[in-house]
Amino acid sequence: MKHHLERAKHVYRTRGVEELARSALSYLPIEINNLVFRLRHGTGTKVMAEDWDTLILLDACRYDMFAERVSFDGELESRISLGSTSEEFLERNFADGEFHDTVYVNANVYFPKLDLDRNGTFHAVIDLLDDWDEDLEIAHPETVTDAAIEAHERYPNKRIIVHYMQPHLPFIGERGLELRERVGQRNAWVPFRNGDHPISVQELWDGYNENLDVAFEYVAELLDDIDGKVVLSSDHGNMVDERQGPIPTKRMFGHPWGVYSTELVRVPWFVVPFDERRAITTEPPVTNRGQSDELVEERLRSLGYRE
Repeated sequence: MKHHLERAKHVYRTRGVEELARSALSYLPIEINNLVFRLRHGTGTKVMAEDWDTLILLDACRYDMFAERVSFDGELESRISLGSTSEEFLERNFADGEFHDTVYVNANVYFPKLDLDRNGTFHAVIDLLDDWDEDLEIAHPETVTDAAIEAHERYPNKRIIVHYMQPHLPFIGERGLELRERVGQRNAWVPFRNGDHPISVQELWDGYNENLDVAFEYVAELLDDIDGKVVLSSDHGNMVDERQGPIPTKRMFGHPWGVYSTELVRVPWFVVPFDERRAITTEPPVTNRGQSDELVEERLRSLGYRE
């Protein structure tokens, strides 16, 4: 019942009362599928309860695409994420906690909307929404890597979360930029969800996979510069012309809120080999400036979440 109320509030907050009324019946098969999924797989993993010194989050990275493309040495497992969107993942993992042994290096636009950068949730937050690549309309993975290396040097006795925005759209690779021009939209999921197909589904996969390969290039640089136990994971995955089951739904693209399937919430949990652990200590949070609502809304528009 709590989840139903959360979904209703989310739809009302983001789309209004008319959409809330229209969506009530259409979500019934999804809710039945969600129930079946949770009975099979459980409610998910709280990442702060897991064992790691550095947690690298690759935004919107499916387990299967990670497994196919990862080339690092390490042990691949999987976890069930607490959310099918960044907003849901962040809220359910961090909103009610205090993690003063942890520093968060953030490139995700939903992070400041939950006031996680201002309310003392973490020891420190390094927010990168100001360090925006205006041409690509995203925080570049090189920017995130540089900030993460600096954070490890500045906070050697803290757990550190590094949240890259790739492979989440928009496309930033050479092939992806060509596709993006043809799509005519920053977020390529949008026309597909609206019934348009400006590129093929395979080309959509090509851009998505290329984004992950670009992210891996910069993650490799980060791994060369940090120590301790490092885990690579994700906040959620994506649907790419797939249906949720066992009751078939319409074909989905992207990551709708509150929809649970293996494509959306089964995420990689990749443990990188390590020699020594970092000594982690807890200290009071430092002052975090936070981001203005105007900047956050501007960044959300850049990613196609706002008109």
